[in-house]
Amino acid sequence: MADELLALAAELQRRGEAFALATVVRCEAPTSAKSGAKVLVREDGSAQGWVGGAGAEPVVVREALHALRDGRPRLIGLHGESSRASGRTEGMLEFGMTCHSGGTLEIYVEPYLPKPQLVLVGHGPVVDTLATLGRAADFTVVALGENPIEAGLAQLGLSQRSSVVVATHGDSDEEILDRVLRTDAGYVSLVASRRRAAVIFERLKTRGAPPDRLARLKAPAGLDIGAVTPEEIAVSILAEIIQHRRSEKTVGADAEAVPAAPVRVEAKDPICGMIVDSNTAKYRSDFSGRTVFFCCRHCKEMFDQDPDRYRAAL
Repeated sequence: MADELLALAAELQRRGEAFALATVVRCEAPTSAKSGAKVLVREDGSAQGWVGGAGAEPVVVREALHALRDGRPRLIGLHGESSRASGRTEGMLEFGMTCHSGGTLEIYVEPYLPKPQLVLVGHGPVVDTLATLGRAADFTVVALGENPIEAGLAQLGLSQRSSVVVATHGDSDEEILDRVLRTDAGYVSLVASRRRAAVIFERLKTRGAPPDRLARLKAPAGLDIGAVTPEEIAVSILAEIIQHRRSEKTVGADAEAVPAAPVRVEAKDPICGMIVDSNTAKYRSDFSGRTVFFCCRHCKEMFDQDPDRYRAAL
């Protein structure tokens, strides 16, 4: 199983797809999963592999999706009622598992994200310097020249991890920007004077560019650092791109940043307090016009014996 997961991870990396790999690094009996057990979680919330049953998997998947959003690994601890007291490991995210098998699982969750993409449309010294700086900052740099611009954009499949800088110097600004703003590119900017940028902005509105996406356009491109030379302007633009990426991770980004399992709906088991996926939960009951979800048969049976007792936990 581990070899298959690692082969899948290598293939996803080759294709530039994000995923998180969760590995059991420590356990205290009794646990069903053992050290070295792994699960691979993709951006849509699907999981392959195994690090535990209904108690462990929902927590691991949820934390893996958080890791894909913020780009940070985490160590999580799952503690059963009979396990030793929590709080002994600094930096660990700890969860009590009432219906867990009783022992402890410590699981390291590491996100693997493709390199951010920097697409440079146009030509000139600013573009040349940005290409050099972008590679130094570990971006995948794609430079589109004059003629194949539209065909090149169509083949790229721009995503939230893509940053697009347009520097066609008025040759085809509106056409290119209109096209890019209709994609999922996370950052879009125009190298132009303030006056020229204002004119382009109005023309894009006239062309019917989506208002929510038009509001994301950075024009003129770059942070206001008093840049004058092409090299300084390139520095200000790359700084703005980095600021955009890092601030998204810090404050949580919008929902499009990583398509984090849109079909996954979490519910709380009223008996043990565990978070379960209501779409896949095997055990459920109807009560007062709503569906109640459980992590295991035992919780469902306890609830069904006296539902009113647990009304406050719903």
